[in-house]
Amino acid sequence: MPQPDDTPDAPPGPERPAEDRGTRFPPVAAGPAPAPAAAEDGTGGGADGAADRSAGRVAHHAHPGHAAATPAAGTLLVRGGADPDRQDDPALSTHDRLLVQLLGARTLLLGAARRARVAGWLWPLAVTLLGGVLRFWDLGRPHELVFDETYYVKQAYSLLRLGYEGSWGDDANTLFAQGDGSALGERAEYVVHPPVGKWLIALGIQLGGGIGSSAAWRLASAVAGTLAVLLVARIARRLLASTALGTLAGLLMAVDGEAIVHSRTGLLDNFVMLFALAAFGALLLDRDQARRRLAARTAAVLDSGAALGLGPRLGWRWWRFAAAVLLGLCIGTKWSGLYFLAVFGLLSVAWDATARRSVGVRAWVPATLWRDAIPAGVVVVLTAAGTYLGTWASWFAHPGAYLRQWAAEHPGEGVTWLPESLRSLWHFHTQMFDFHTHLTAEHAYAAHPLGWIIQWRPTSFYYPTEVSGLTGDAARDLCGADACSQAVTSLGNPVIWWLGALALLVALYRLLVRRDWRAGAVLSGVVAGWLPWFTYAERTIFTFYSIAFTPWVVLAGVYVLALLVQSPDARQRRRGLVVTSAVVVVVLAVSAFFYPVWTAWVVPYDVWHLHMWLPSWI
Repeated sequence: MPQPDDTPDAPPGPERPAEDRGTRFPPVAAGPAPAPAAAEDGTGGGADGAADRSAGRVAHHAHPGHAAATPAAGTLLVRGGADPDRQDDPALSTHDRLLVQLLGARTLLLGAARRARVAGWLWPLAVTLLGGVLRFWDLGRPHELVFDETYYVKQAYSLLRLGYEGSWGDDANTLFAQGDGSALGERAEYVVHPPVGKWLIALGIQLGGGIGSSAAWRLASAVAGTLAVLLVARIARRLLASTALGTLAGLLMAVDGEAIVHSRTGLLDNFVMLFALAAFGALLLDRDQARRRLAARTAAVLDSGAALGLGPRLGWRWWRFAAAVLLGLCIGTKWSGLYFLAVFGLLSVAWDATARRSVGVRAWVPATLWRDAIPAGVVVVLTAAGTYLGTWASWFAHPGAYLRQWAAEHPGEGVTWLPESLRSLWHFHTQMFDFHTHLTAEHAYAAHPLGWIIQWRPTSFYYPTEVSGLTGDAARDLCGADACSQAVTSLGNPVIWWLGALALLVALYRLLVRRDWRAGAVLSGVVAGWLPWFTYAERTIFTFYSIAFTPWVVLAGVYVLALLVQSPDARQRRRGLVVTSAVVVVVLAVSAFFYPVWTAWVVPYDVWHLHMWLPSWI
């Protein structure tokens, strides 16, 4: 039996004597009747290492020559050389068999030892530190509003000053960069996105030194991007049941260009990504917790001799509730969060359906509908809607906000059965929807979504003519060449994205042919963050929107590598380690190469041009 974290399971073999190396992980104690959730799974919400806080403690591996510890009551022993996923082992209780069937031994062993739990945090934190350095280093460069910062950063400052988005006068950008907010007027400005992301940018401005600091404009984005690295690492660790693979996923997220650029720019899309990613992580925790409850309660029913029927109810699911709150915040940043709500909701219910089918519920479709889907739909939709409505609190509180008084000024118009404040908000939303569905203005960097997955037409955020227009001595003094460039290009690491595109095809195959739930998980974020944009292909849309599903491109790539390094075939595992090592080396080299054009370094024009591998990148 391998160590409980990264090494693939050994092939089945003869059982060794008790003193041979083995691994014990305790299942959730199953009593004669369903108990409260905390008592059943001991997770307190699904944290790692939950298993060793339940019926028994996890003992250390017994080494040859040492006396084997006596297993505590309710502790499952997996011996070296045995197949840990065997469900026909007569030594397994009903509960243990169901637990292995629903979660798998690799997942149960992931946090079984204290060393594994510590490593499960230290390595992800290490790559998070790297990601933080890449995002925070010289965050204030360039000291001027970049791309759509001209909207969102100034609107964020207006929220601090007025409580709503006010209009700006002439030469506002120049004055703003000088720390002068005098161009802000009290007349409300028409805006087309909800306020959550702008409030976060405002918080960064408040904590980071005010509008005179360009680093403060981007502080919240940098924090969000750094947290995303940690989330990707921890999510991949749980998804793939490996600290090493989780750390690898975090490393790829730390060095990807889309992730770095958005973390160093005060736009909204990075917050969409963060909230969607956090919601996905919460639903993974909910999946584990729900299956532990299902195993305990189903075992209690079966052992009592009662009919299983529709299967047990699983009670209040706090992680699913947390996911709903996060998705409400995601929608409160940009409406594209609605697609994550829909896809993740269906994914979570699909996990419930397969769990009920696995434990032997014959009528698993109506059981899932009645026990899981309807309650989940009510809780998730209402919670997300309530959270979204709450994000408009400042708009409700300020009479001068845009269209805040529309209902009072237009009696008898709009949705008349709503209260005046909600009627005004609804009218505001109809204007926002009209903008989003009819925006067709030409833009040099507009891009069809088909090319996003391979970064065919990346968005140039910043390329100032004040630098590129220099010649002669001025250029040589600045960059040591006859012509200079300074760029912020929202371009993902090409290796990550090109391999990620292939990995998505593998994941699709694995989902459809092998029914691998992990494949569905890594595809879900891409389905939610990418596919809906094909219905808006005639609109003015950009490749940089792909930051919303960047984590799932990373997860897809690491998932395919996991298929190699976790293979039961030793030769395949060795090849997988070689391939994985090569990918890491190449990705790090490419990220180091592209970092100057992601972070506004002043470089010779020829150096910049070397980074433009495709004509469509210029």
